[in-house]
Amino acid sequence: MASDAVKYMPIHGATTTTAAAAEIRSFFSAVKPKKTSTFAYAFVITFVSFTLFFAFSPSPNSSSPWFSNIFSSSSFSTAAAPSSSKTTSVSSIFSYIIPNVTSTNPTNRSSDAASNTTVPVSVNSTSPSLSSSSVVKNSTSQAPPPENRTPVAKNATSESPIVNRTKPVAKTNTSQPLLPTKSSNQTRTADEALSPAKSPPVSVADRTVNSTSSTPSKPGKQTGSVSLLEQEIKKWSESLKDCEFFDGEWIMDDSYPLYKPGSCNIIDEQFNCISNGRPDKDFQKLKWKPKKCSLPRLNGGIMLEMLRGRRLVFVGDSLNRNMWESLVCMLKGSVKDESKVYEASGRHHFRGEAEYSFVFQDYNCTVEFFVSPFLVQENEIVDKKGTKKETLRLDLVGKSSEQYKGADIIVFNTGHWWTHEKTSKGEDYYQEGSNVYHELAVLEAFRKALTTWGRWVEKNVNPNKSLVFFRGYSASHFSGGQWNSGGACDSETEPIKNETYLTPYPDKMKVLEKVLKGMRTPVTYLNITRLTDYRKDGHPSVYRKQSLSDKEKKTPLLYQDCSHWCLPGVPDSWNEIFYAELLVKLNQLGQTRRNP
Repeated sequence: MASDAVKYMPIHGATTTTAAAAEIRSFFSAVKPKKTSTFAYAFVITFVSFTLFFAFSPSPNSSSPWFSNIFSSSSFSTAAAPSSSKTTSVSSIFSYIIPNVTSTNPTNRSSDAASNTTVPVSVNSTSPSLSSSSVVKNSTSQAPPPENRTPVAKNATSESPIVNRTKPVAKTNTSQPLLPTKSSNQTRTADEALSPAKSPPVSVADRTVNSTSSTPSKPGKQTGSVSLLEQEIKKWSESLKDCEFFDGEWIMDDSYPLYKPGSCNIIDEQFNCISNGRPDKDFQKLKWKPKKCSLPRLNGGIMLEMLRGRRLVFVGDSLNRNMWESLVCMLKGSVKDESKVYEASGRHHFRGEAEYSFVFQDYNCTVEFFVSPFLVQENEIVDKKGTKKETLRLDLVGKSSEQYKGADIIVFNTGHWWTHEKTSKGEDYYQEGSNVYHELAVLEAFRKALTTWGRWVEKNVNPNKSLVFFRGYSASHFSGGQWNSGGACDSETEPIKNETYLTPYPDKMKVLEKVLKGMRTPVTYLNITRLTDYRKDGHPSVYRKQSLSDKEKKTPLLYQDCSHWCLPGVPDSWNEIFYAELLVKLNQLGQTRRNP
């Protein structure tokens, strides 16, 4: 014990601590048998201490790997006044442990996304542009986009026409209105629905991603095709606004046709009269002249600017295919590089398929055609004897309607197929639901079909986003019979000049007008019936094909086409009227915005 006491003697004469030393020795003596368990306790205490130290120490790091995404910082940072030092320290602690929820967005709250992005993410968008005033909903984006970048539209159902040459432009255009709106300059505004883009042409995907990366031109300082379109609208707005386009006459103009015969390789043989050997050419130099105004010459480049990023769709029978091919030829001839104009599926012949789509790559637009000669569904049933029978479902719109209902501009037509024998007789052919009418007058069937079509338009077409046109009946000129009974027009080289020889206005078009007047959705009626009635000289007649079959060679005059039209020819004038209508609507929409 003496030796132990010496160990704990005070230095420099200080007071002894023998008793205290003895107690310490006693404590360690008691602990010694449990050294292993004591070490374990010490380790746990040390670990917890260090953990708390790191967790509650201020740090420039904005997040903690253990506590991120648990709470919202706003629930703490606004809970108390900043003047309290205690609150400040608590706030700084939670700013370390719990990151600002704006750095991630795990919820579907639109307010979270809206408060942390300069341009909202477009969800389920099928439009090539974004609305700057829209609010993000159901976004699953986990972080805000980098500065000065527009988020990529999510769940878009469309692809660029440049990629894989598949059908471009959104199938359902639901996010961008067609009417002009005063929205942010960071995105394409609805003014551009039918007006030129303010940046170089890019694909749908590229424009969606980069719509805020370039500075758009300021109003009044735009150049090139932008100002050309504005000039075109300004030039024609006054003279066209009160003009009756369909009351006029055909006049000779040596500057026509709008494209040279043989220059457009997409024209079907059926319409390519000059290549098929038609000798006279004056029929191509006639243009339609309304009495109270002059129609603007269709400018393909300006019209493509109207269509930039858009879908223009023709729906109907082969007469609408006639009009579609005419327009594609005029637009195709106006581009700098025709290799960037192609049919989406690579087709080069345009008969026999249900749909076609021409892509204008530099303008990111399509001009499409869907075959639907009645606008309602052709059907097939099995009768009681087990025999298949064709019927026409007057209560169901055509099956292709799902494919074009989101288009920006739709041009419908029907008429010629309602003159065929089966539809004219109306015996055991027209069907509604499970009922097949034993007999139904063709005009009543036509009314029912158009009513079905009108209801579809009102349900599926938003007039604030899309324009709807209906092209009227195109007159035929069979003489001495019908299309299948020796009707002819091969000797006609001049139009009708005496109005008394024109046919009465068709009853079917009177039914159409009545249906259109009863619709809530506005439909522009392209009433070309009378102006086409003059043009008995414009049909292919015997020049409908290059090679005749042996049977046709024996009686070549027996097989004539006096329904369709040669191209270049009459349908070019339909498209010029269509072009004028678009200019008028652009001007009206612009005035609506200037004078709300």
